[in-house]
Amino acid sequence: MSPQGSVRPDPAVGLLELYDEALPHVYGYLLARCRDKTLAEDLTAESFLAAVRAVREPGAAAPSVAWLIGVARHKLADHWRRTAREERGLRLLDLDRDRKVEDPWDAQLDAIRARQVLDGLGSHHRAALTLRYLDGLPVNDVARCLDRTVHATEALLVRARTAFRRSYREEDSP
Repeated sequence: MSPQGSVRPDPAVGLLELYDEALPHVYGYLLARCRDKTLAEDLTAESFLAAVRAVREPGAAAPSVAWLIGVARHKLADHWRRTAREERGLRLLDLDRDRKVEDPWDAQLDAIRARQVLDGLGSHHRAALTLRYLDGLPVNDVARCLDRTVHATEALLVRARTAFRRSYREEDSP
């Protein structure tokens, strides 16, 4: 409330007025770069949500189409970083260290299989492995995220790795 008792208007209203004009530009920008309609739609939604948060910050610039495309560019970069981090983490989970993967297609198949195995684990194991190996968090941070003690988290990670190995090997055997 201001001293006169009036309510300050929501700065996101200006963004709402720009939405119809900006939407095709933002979506087109993202689609041209990721070439996946579903991903472009998701990133467009994330971009507009991030823009709403940004314009509500004190001293925020007035929204424009160019500014929204900049927000979309950051969301796309975040997506690529997240994907790269997940792929690095899945490579770390590759338990068959002796086998050299020469063919990139084989590496993609291994990553897909590892994701499937991870998806098949219980949510507590999946959460622990994802936070530790895909997100790269230290055990202390994983414990904090899962609201567990460090020792309980270490034990959970041991059980989760064992479950992952078992499932991964089962899928590998005929």
